[in-house]
Amino acid sequence: MNKNLKEHIAYLLCVKIERIQSVSGGDISEAYLLETETERFFCKINHGENGYELFKAEKIGLQAIAQSKTISVPNILLCEPLEKGGFLVMDYIEPKRPTETDYELLGHQLAALHHNTTQDKFGFSSDNYIGNLEQSNSNNTQWAEFYVQERLVPQLQLAKDTGRLNDNQIPSENQLLTTCKNLFPNTKPSLLHGDLWSGNHLISENGTPYLIDPAVYFGHHEVDLAMTRLFGGFGASFYKAYQEHFAPIGNEKERTDIYQLYYLLVHLNLFGNSYKASVTEILQRYF
Repeated sequence: MNKNLKEHIAYLLCVKIERIQSVSGGDISEAYLLETETERFFCKINHGENGYELFKAEKIGLQAIAQSKTISVPNILLCEPLEKGGFLVMDYIEPKRPTETDYELLGHQLAALHHNTTQDKFGFSSDNYIGNLEQSNSNNTQWAEFYVQERLVPQLQLAKDTGRLNDNQIPSENQLLTTCKNLFPNTKPSLLHGDLWSGNHLISENGTPYLIDPAVYFGHHEVDLAMTRLFGGFGASFYKAYQEHFAPIGNEKERTDIYQLYYLLVHLNLFGNSYKASVTEILQRYF
């Protein structure tokens, strides 16, 4: 972080920043811990052309979760453009290593978030991002149609355009719809985090669960659960607590695979061919 930006943030916050420490903040933005004599703030900076748009979408997503009054998110303090890109400043949450009790509370609170069914269509009021890839959220009354048209088709097309998948590896939209309509339930739209891997939640020192870096929209609640299982899973008490609120309805394993397909396609498009085998295996099995 350069001196001018440090002084600009200090001016906007009306504080004197004493220390700046680089911290882990994901793959697409710089992240810093800003410390005054009495307070700590978390700052992300992205100098990409869509950096400010990324942070505006993140702010809207965090606010949507906060408005549900079900689970905590960091308080956003600043979301501002730069000459190129933008920056985001929020409260710094000191994390701790989660216990089974912490995971249990996270499970209950995530279920409460998913019971937020205040919208009667799948989608969201605005488009946003998954990583730094655009995520379209055009509303649809049919879950299978939304998932195919707004999630799978754009990522498959991107993978084709970049040469990561070829034509004979990509099912038709009709093939995708047929499978999804057969396996997806008649469900109400739940407010989703949208990108809930282990790096996008934390437990504060006092045991409060927080969600961070969302890609929110209204969809089937099992999507968040599928993502939690993709890269190692959460604690057993998390799933036990969550399942007290949502009874199994059958075909969970198949839907988990298809919901994970979206995230694997995103990873294929963001990080390359190490994810190709996982993508093609699911495509061949179901479509």
